[in-house]
Amino acid sequence: MSPLDRLEKFIRPIAVPNITLYLIIGQLFAFGASFVGQYNLGNIALLPALVLQGEIWRVVTFLFVPPNAHPVFIAFAWYIFYIMGGALETYWGAARYNLFLLIGWLATVLVAFVTPYGWASNAFLAGSVFLAFAWLNPNFELALFLVLPIKIKWLALVAWVFYLFQFVIGPMSVRLSVAASVLNFLLFFGRDLLHFLRNRQRRQTVKKEREKLEGDPRHTCLICGKTDLTHPQEEFRYCSQCAGAACYCEEHLKNHEHRTVDPDE
Repeated sequence: MSPLDRLEKFIRPIAVPNITLYLIIGQLFAFGASFVGQYNLGNIALLPALVLQGEIWRVVTFLFVPPNAHPVFIAFAWYIFYIMGGALETYWGAARYNLFLLIGWLATVLVAFVTPYGWASNAFLAGSVFLAFAWLNPNFELALFLVLPIKIKWLALVAWVFYLFQFVIGPMSVRLSVAASVLNFLLFFGRDLLHFLRNRQRRQTVKKEREKLEGDPRHTCLICGKTDLTHPQEEFRYCSQCAGAACYCEEHLKNHEHRTVDPDE
């Protein structure tokens, strides 16, 4: 039993079904409060320096900070998060999906304290759900801009490039958040990823060997050098009176000097 299996067994009694829905409801209330009542979302966002001063609730409430975007895009993001989170819960079960979110949350909180005066975001945690779904369902199609259908594996590739870009040029707090989300992904899919890469390398090796075999002629006339590739309409025969596998084209099959030495030697 792997460590993840042991942790899953441990949290199974306290796993929360439909946890994706509860996270979205929490963000919906926070968004409504900020939109209608001018509530400052900074009061629930994660700033480790304030946590160290006693505002401990921030390590949980930052999960309810909605995306910083236009309301239409926020609604779309919630919709996608609900679909993908629900799909992961169906595939894994509530306990393992809860564990995936729990490890991502814990990693995000821990790395945030490395830069206590930098605001931590839940965006990369949500991004890890997207990457996990894309890994398990690479051919799932989304309507980009509600019009253009595109397979999610290409969007995931864009997300990975964006993560790399943020990790290279972003501030330290962002780099650590990216590392935390990637670590979460690798914990759950690292073995599958390694298996995929090994199989891909094996397939490429087999393909190269097949191409090499297909590129080499099967029959070559010992006299004129014609092959079944250069002269596909030609018939080639092997002389039973010659030593070894002596191959000849039609022209030289009956017009050659019999060999007493194997031509391959």
